[in-house]
Amino acid sequence: MVVSKKVGVLALQGDFLEHIQVLERLNTEGLEVRQPGELEGLDGVIIPGGESTAICCLLAEYALLEPLRKLAEEGLPIMGTCAGLILMARKTTGLSLETLRLMDIEVKRNAFGRQVDSFEAELEIRALGDAPFPAVFIRAPVIEKVGPGVEVLARLPEGGPVAVKQKNLLACAFHPELSRDLRFHAYFLNMLSG
Repeated sequence: MVVSKKVGVLALQGDFLEHIQVLERLNTEGLEVRQPGELEGLDGVIIPGGESTAICCLLAEYALLEPLRKLAEEGLPIMGTCAGLILMARKTTGLSLETLRLMDIEVKRNAFGRQVDSFEAELEIRALGDAPFPAVFIRAPVIEKVGPGVEVLARLPEGGPVAVKQKNLLACAFHPELSRDLRFHAYFLNMLSG
């Protein structure tokens, strides 16, 4: 008997549909999450890219902050991409709203500039194998500090960390869902229990 994994994708704002499409390509059920009750029975959660201020406001409005924090503390795998990385960081420069504060990292919003300064980079991510990963950066944050319990999975050629893991938490400054390469999502799915 095949047991399908269920991954909730925070669907308040941003590119949640692209994550769901990637999950489907990896034979995993992706469910839109907008209310606390929709977090029940999930094997993992993805917090997508989008506008971090809007997502912060909606997390508070829909009472999702505490349920997500509790699930993270209980060991549920959670992945954040771009704005999701911002929301997961313990400290964020340039954002005064309450975030999830899950990972021992400090980030700076829009560190690479405006939308027109978006770029792609081939990243060496040893956890994904030998082939470089095509990463898409759109108004991306930068990870300025990493705590002792955080593993850096990828750095830009200039040396700045752009993908990190801390226990059951995975986050990146880029948009893996915009690449045709499924390895980053597959890596997250391998973190799911059972």
